[in-house]
Amino acid sequence: MKYQVCSRCVMDTSDSLIYFDEKGICNHCHRYDDFVIPQWQNCTKEKLDSKIQQIKEECKNKAYDVIIGLSGGVDSSYVLHYMKTNYELRILAVHIDAGWNTQIANENIKKLVNKLQIPLHTITIDWNEMRDLQVAFLKSGVANCDTPQDHAFFASLYGYAVENNIRHVLSGFNLATESIFPTSWVHSSIDSMQLKDIHKKFGEIPLKTYPIVGFLKYWFYYPFIKKFRIISPLNYINYNKKGAISILNASYNWQNYGEKHEESLWTKFFQSYYLMKKFGYDVRKPYYSSMILSGGMSREEALKQLLVAPTEESLQQDLNNILDKLQLTPAQWQTIMESPKRDYTEYANNHQLYLLKQKYFDVYFPFSYFWETN
Repeated sequence: MKYQVCSRCVMDTSDSLIYFDEKGICNHCHRYDDFVIPQWQNCTKEKLDSKIQQIKEECKNKAYDVIIGLSGGVDSSYVLHYMKTNYELRILAVHIDAGWNTQIANENIKKLVNKLQIPLHTITIDWNEMRDLQVAFLKSGVANCDTPQDHAFFASLYGYAVENNIRHVLSGFNLATESIFPTSWVHSSIDSMQLKDIHKKFGEIPLKTYPIVGFLKYWFYYPFIKKFRIISPLNYINYNKKGAISILNASYNWQNYGEKHEESLWTKFFQSYYLMKKFGYDVRKPYYSSMILSGGMSREEALKQLLVAPTEESLQQDLNNILDKLQLTPAQWQTIMESPKRDYTEYANNHQLYLLKQKYFDVYFPFSYFWETN
């Protein structure tokens, strides 16, 4: 495909499924106009007020109203700040430590929960199992090597919510910065079938304690048996990331850690080194494009920011730290980087189950039944 950049956002042909109209505007922008905006317009502050009032009434005899996964990143931090200060919700915060926390993220979490007087529970993933699964994904050649960390987050949070009889989950997901992400780049981190297959092929130790959530548990048990509802408050308010960072800094001395999701040492490396060097994917492009469409960043600013890249010296230092933690030699890493790139379809996966769910089940029970967006 001849290289091309969208004339409205900054998505380009590094997304193999992208296409453009006669004005050079990409399909992501059209999807935003035709699908995202109509749904987003239904997310009003009044609807959020009503939801919170219902939750408070339902949970008045329980210990907590809601649960939140707290990473120390800007989105989850701001959700915690906003929902506590504006609604006085009784929130249980859960942090999942998968072994990749930055010191900045740890400090941000402490500052928030201490000042807001929020109870915090930390779940620590067994590092030996986490490391083995992480290396297995690298050896597999698939793009989404963030799956081991992401999957542990979802499985641990929802499992702990069930233990504590909490069915309302606050999410930092927001359309202002996450309305675009090319499906050609990554496969779902919720695919337990793929996770198990890749570990079976490339792992070396059994996953005895690593938390796993399967297709049926995630899509049917949680929403229909346990009546889970995942609420994304940032979609109901005028959320601006720059403004949120300013408020968090002024209120808690919260510290910024860089690009989106770089509160994790692994995700920072995964985004800035692994995906860039092996696959040519710059994850800033969909994030910046989302912000362009939502008005949080100009296209000119995004193009200028994309010219700023980490130095080779800093990338090498990050690589040295990752290899040391994963117990990989430079030769082993070179083999990983030079091995063929693999599509997720080359391993067992539950994509067909997901398509069946979309075709037959979502007609009567739409996705928003679980993820409340309006």
